[in-house]
Amino acid sequence: MSNQDTEHMKRIFVVDDEVDVTELLEYKLKQAGYAVRAINDPLRTIGLARDLRPDLIILDMMMPDLSGVQLLRMIRGDGVLQDIPIIFLTAKGDITDKVKGLESGADDFMTKPFDARELLLRVKSLLRRAKSAAAKPSTRLSAGGLLMDIEKHEVTADGSVVDLTATEFKLLRILLDRKGRVQSREELLADVWNYSPDLETRTVDTHVRRLREKLGSAGDTIETIRGVGYRVSN
Repeated sequence: MSNQDTEHMKRIFVVDDEVDVTELLEYKLKQAGYAVRAINDPLRTIGLARDLRPDLIILDMMMPDLSGVQLLRMIRGDGVLQDIPIIFLTAKGDITDKVKGLESGADDFMTKPFDARELLLRVKSLLRRAKSAAAKPSTRLSAGGLLMDIEKHEVTADGSVVDLTATEFKLLRILLDRKGRVQSREELLADVWNYSPDLETRTVDTHVRRLREKLGSAGDTIETIRGVGYRVSN
């Protein structure tokens, strides 16, 4: 497969309230061989992004109704979207805006007016880095509004850090790692508690109930499979 064919499969999602900017980016990116979707309404960003599953997002920082920083935080807290590379665009050249954007989770930053050739180079570079990162074993697990960072030993539910015990963390990690697969109570007893002789299957139920309570609405991703056990869904 040629490099051009590979680039053609990459999907770029552009969000900017200025029509002339989205039209320019759409034209230049398509000319470079990318599949592009551009919108001018920030309120549609999350829903469309979840449908499109883009390989990269170009996001304007200053927009009415919903700012780029707010959108970025929502994207980084979304189990489906959090790893997508993001380039921030802004009309301001102040260093504080750049720092604010990068601290919020942006991967790169460009100030308007920008040079289209430079932007294309940055897009290509970010996609290359994302491909390299994808080849490495993931240290982050996610489902719905849940995100687990194994290296940091941290769990966030709908963007908020949740304080879990070591056992709760291990239980959730196993369920996330086996997402979509039903885990029986016996399997969980063996894998989480190493079949301690003084434990019964209701121990699993008790811990799952407490785990759901701590996770709030994100706890709904842990499904009860009647008569069998539990499963984490998307």
